[in-house]
Amino acid sequence: MAARIKICGLNDAEGYDATLRAGADWAGFVFYPASPRAVTPSRAAALIARGGAAAPVPVGLVVDAADDEIAAILAEAPLGLLQLHGSETPERCAAIRARFGLPVMKALGVSGAADLRRLEDYAPAVDRFLLDAKPPAGASLPGGNAVSFDWRLLSGRPIARPWMLAGGLDPANVATALRISGAPAVDVSSGVERARGVKDAARIAAFVAAVRQAAVPLPPRPVTG
Repeated sequence: MAARIKICGLNDAEGYDATLRAGADWAGFVFYPASPRAVTPSRAAALIARGGAAAPVPVGLVVDAADDEIAAILAEAPLGLLQLHGSETPERCAAIRARFGLPVMKALGVSGAADLRRLEDYAPAVDRFLLDAKPPAGASLPGGNAVSFDWRLLSGRPIARPWMLAGGLDPANVATALRISGAPAVDVSSGVERARGVKDAARIAAFVAAVRQAAVPLPPRPVTG
């Protein structure tokens, strides 16, 4: 079966419509002003409205946001999933989940096996994990830095919640990433851009096609009777 797909950092009609046409499962919107992909809640709402009934699940990325910031976003943008991409503790994740009644996905930076030990602490507080590469030294953003980590760290590893792989993925390497990591879902942002913060419709289509083509075939149905 094919992995599920999230296109993150959408901020214009071209990128959103390409995501819709390609059949991605999630559409990510960045509510973090320091990001070149940042959108306002009203802009995100306008893009989400373009999707209609066939729209991918809208995801709101926030970084160490206070309750009033999250409430202001949700007052305008009809999100289906909150992505916490900062230094939120398990307790903070649980509080956000309870306060807003939405599923929560916690992003965790990975550079080595030790980083994966945190999954156990967070699992009771979240609905999903996003396993991303740790930002390089001096980076100003917690994600979208076009760097990856050793996907072999995830191969065969049991993870207590549904999860997706992120970090440095693009149309050329996503099939390899899926084969090595066994990820059930992938997240891409910079890997489908033609310039920093500007999505490219052709690259979005190519990324989704690469994921679909990497699907693991089901074994043949046994003949009975």
